[in-house]
Amino acid sequence: MGVYEGKRAVVVGGTHGMGLGVVEELLAGGAQVLLTGNNEENLAEVRGRFGPRAQAVRADAARVGDADVLAETVRQTLGGVDFLHVNVGVAAAEPFTEVSEETYEWMFGINARGAYFTVQRLAPLLAEGGSVVFTTSVTNATGTAGLSVYTGAKAAVAGFARSFAAELLPRGVRVNSVAPGFIHTRSGGFTGASEEERAAIAAAGDQATPMGRHGTVAEVARAVLFLGFEATFTTGAELPVDGGIGPALQGLA
Repeated sequence: MGVYEGKRAVVVGGTHGMGLGVVEELLAGGAQVLLTGNNEENLAEVRGRFGPRAQAVRADAARVGDADVLAETVRQTLGGVDFLHVNVGVAAAEPFTEVSEETYEWMFGINARGAYFTVQRLAPLLAEGGSVVFTTSVTNATGTAGLSVYTGAKAAVAGFARSFAAELLPRGVRVNSVAPGFIHTRSGGFTGASEEERAAIAAAGDQATPMGRHGTVAEVARAVLFLGFEATFTTGAELPVDGGIGPALQGLA
């Protein structure tokens, strides 16, 4: 019997990168998995890869109405949720003097509003003793030039997680976050960046990270699932998965 046998899991943003890594681990452990994405090509790729083992649903995190549809789909297909991973995020690097209202609304709409209302809509379906894990960012601890909007949005998510942890505690539901640093993913964490820009960011990330490398998707997935299933006396916490970059940039390491 798999370690997650009988568990019902929802991974919001599960078609690629860190979310997909979590999906893979859940399926390997025998969980029932429903995952979401907003890119038809990615959804088709996941459906072809996993077949009936996972249900892939199109949902745009920026649209609260999609969260309502997602909640009803979860209700009809899973009946409830033992584990919810909210892995939504977009980033664009710009000096704060050049940020437009459109860019601001785009990043906060997905990273903050989308994360908030997804959990609000799915909360009634969370089983007693269940858990929620958000993906935040190492920028919550460091602050990074050119990423003011992204940093603000992810800091908001960390705040949501702490408040949700307090509100859901009477139901025995734990809420925590993982804060990744530089992680090897297809996009490199920056929407719309060119291959050259991603290479430059990757090199800078390796140089800035005390462990001297990027993390892997599998390393993040293990941290997410540790908080989701094993850390049964932990709630309202943010776990760095950043190779030591957070403490280093704060001058603590």
